[in-house]
Amino acid sequence: MADTVSGYFVPAVILIAIITFIAYLILGNTVATAINAFVTILVVACPCSLGLATPLAIVVSEGVCANNGILVKKSEILENAEKTTTVVFDKTGTLTYGKLKIAKIINYSKMQEKELMQIVGSLEKKSTHPIGKAFEDYLNENKIETLDVKDFKDVSGYGIIGKIAENDVILGNSKILEKYDITNSHKQDEEKLAKEGNSIIYVVINNEISAIIGVNDIVRENSKEVISKLNKNKIETVMLTGDNTQTAEKIAKEIGITTVISNVTPREKTEVVKKLKTEGKYVMMCGDGINDSVSLVTANIGVSVSSGTDIARDSAQVVIINDNLERINDLLDISSKTVRNIKQNLFWAFFYNVCMIPIAAGILQPLGITLNPMIAAFSMTISSLTVVLNALRLRRK
Repeated sequence: MADTVSGYFVPAVILIAIITFIAYLILGNTVATAINAFVTILVVACPCSLGLATPLAIVVSEGVCANNGILVKKSEILENAEKTTTVVFDKTGTLTYGKLKIAKIINYSKMQEKELMQIVGSLEKKSTHPIGKAFEDYLNENKIETLDVKDFKDVSGYGIIGKIAENDVILGNSKILEKYDITNSHKQDEEKLAKEGNSIIYVVINNEISAIIGVNDIVRENSKEVISKLNKNKIETVMLTGDNTQTAEKIAKEIGITTVISNVTPREKTEVVKKLKTEGKYVMMCGDGINDSVSLVTANIGVSVSSGTDIARDSAQVVIINDNLERINDLLDISSKTVRNIKQNLFWAFFYNVCMIPIAAGILQPLGITLNPMIAAFSMTISSLTVVLNALRLRRK
């Protein structure tokens, strides 16, 4: 906006200065007097304050964000974040700590639990999903050695597959059973574990379901307060997760999110974000994993926590240091104050010019009030100083 206005403002001032110069000559003034008026107008209308109005407020706000643990990669984020109407959250690792623990193992196979978990843990150790860390911790706590894994593959949004000791192993949610045409005769056990707030892992060995494992996570301590404040400010909150519906709804209810979209693949997450945007909503997406990266880029503003994967942090325009979700509300607040400050700066820049240009042109000469270039330069400095001091008020955040 400032650039657009400057494009009209500068030619307009030059035109006013030329017209004033000619008018002075027509009215019988000397060339020296006409030149003095011409230069005074150019000096007093120097658009320094106009040029400082936006970037100075942005720079100060970026410093405020950095001091509050918010890394903003693009300056326009601070101008646009206040437009946010919908905040979409990933669940695991974002709304929860992602420090999962194995809560229950239902073993349908003839293997001993230790033997079963050795196979599962060996495959999960190669996964980048937070769930993999839970199994790695289980192996370490029980001093179980890992086995060699061949043909490992991450089936994004579904689970992982691999070959261990000539056994074909599939680990993942219920959707992976559908993908590989495996009959599920254990839905009641799944529902029971899900009601207890567990994320569900099916263990399939050689196309037979060998076990169901329930994995628990802990909700971030301030998630409820963050969501409450967003709702209070009439910002829609949405949970997007690949987890099962019952677990997702249980956590959403606990923290106050009313809209839950579960059992979604990374591609489906992106489609949901696109749909929200086509509905005219300004979308902020908060995630931490590889499967969130495309959604982070697709959203109007992508936010990642610092503990997220490298690709999530690279895809996001904002990174929250120390994983404190309260910084989302801080970002929206800083953005709102920044935009208001920019508008104030532009107002004072224009108000100054509207007042000073007519005086420089000599409108108050009949009253004995005139300006020369030296006083005009001093006045212009006062204008810039006003904008600088107003922008520095943002540091009080």
